[in-house]
Amino acid sequence: MLKCLLVYGVLGVMLIPTKGVQISVCVEDDNDLRVDCWTESQDNTVDSYEFSWSYGTKEFLINTNVSGSPAQGQFKGKSYVKELKPHGYRLTVINSGDNRPHNTTYMCKLTGVPARIDVEKDNLARCSAVSVFLERSSNWIVCGLLIFYKTHV
Repeated sequence: MLKCLLVYGVLGVMLIPTKGVQISVCVEDDNDLRVDCWTESQDNTVDSYEFSWSYGTKEFLINTNVSGSPAQGQFKGKSYVKELKPHGYRLTVINSGDNRPHNTTYMCKLTGVPARIDVEKDNLARCSAVSVFLERSSNWIVCGLLIFYKTHV
């Protein structure tokens, strides 16, 4: 009984939805870099976005819709952003394979709220429907495993 209560307690904490901005980074089949940034926003608008990366002590702004914040020249014409419904944006950096530094911190801000992820160039995941599902659906997977465990014990 105590073991079951402990398992439910731990899983219950894991199922609490995260607030704020979430970020994922992967490389598409055509070697384009993809950075997805989304939020579980309560309102229906995300007004502004900023995408950047940093390595060492340098930060480079890749793309933004914030006025007065110009993107680095190396990314002009090589990156674009599209909206993800309902609350997010996707940055694509075209043919970025050799331009990525080895250890990189990818950052995004949605309406001023930041998110960041550190990725080594060699460990950058390939984009696929399965990886995106697993990344965004971990709460549902845990819930499914809990139901499976409970029905088979």
